[in-house]
Amino acid sequence: MAAKYKIVMVRHGESEWNQKNLFCGWFDADLSDKGREEALTAGKALKAEGYEFDVAHTSVLKRAQITLSIIMNELGKPEIPVEKTWRLNERHYGGLTGLNKAETAAKYGEAQVQIWRRSFDIPPPPMEKDSHPYYDTIVKDARYANDPKPEEFPMFESLKLTIERTLPYWNNVIVPQIKEGKRIIIVAHGNSLRGIVKHLDELSDDAIMSLNLPTGIPFVYELDENMKPVESMTFLGDEETVKNAMAAVAAQGKAK
Repeated sequence: MAAKYKIVMVRHGESEWNQKNLFCGWFDADLSDKGREEALTAGKALKAEGYEFDVAHTSVLKRAQITLSIIMNELGKPEIPVEKTWRLNERHYGGLTGLNKAETAAKYGEAQVQIWRRSFDIPPPPMEKDSHPYYDTIVKDARYANDPKPEEFPMFESLKLTIERTLPYWNNVIVPQIKEGKRIIIVAHGNSLRGIVKHLDELSDDAIMSLNLPTGIPFVYELDENMKPVESMTFLGDEETVKNAMAAVAAQGKAK
């Protein structure tokens, strides 16, 4: 069946906490200088391919929002309508938030860190109210005053839990816009985007956990009228750059 729709997705550029190899999750880290360059490169790649967009979707976290802004400025469309939602936030890393991944691997073992990072349905330890240094920073952030509801606010998430709060937004908000013919870009995070990719490509739990989405490299899906991929995950970048970026993500949880 011929493709009817295209949708572009981008994992935000490298953040300052990515640069420091820290578990970031819902902490609102800024982009690093490299991340801003990655966002600019993403914009240039999309411009070179002639992409234009009617609406953008992103998380409430500034590393995704700034990436989107840089991309749209490069495309000459800084005033594009933007819909922001916590449902596209990164996975909540619970008690691991703020810890160095390599140091955590050295302390608990790479196997344990791999379970926390790469198991589909085993979450990390919870973020404790009385002891975690970033608890108040995240939980009492004004942007969450109305949504998510208190009973929905996570203290940790596995990828399974992340997908469970991301997919309703995909199905109820983004898909209807695609079917209306709107040209859409999603700029979000490694794990929220993984949830969409798993859904589109009907990947197994193991397959999606082995997928390392690189920062700042756009990828495109071509979909039929039933929202099934005609062409899956085509990166707008040379193969070697994409491969090296994926390898760098995979290495983050290794002890130094």
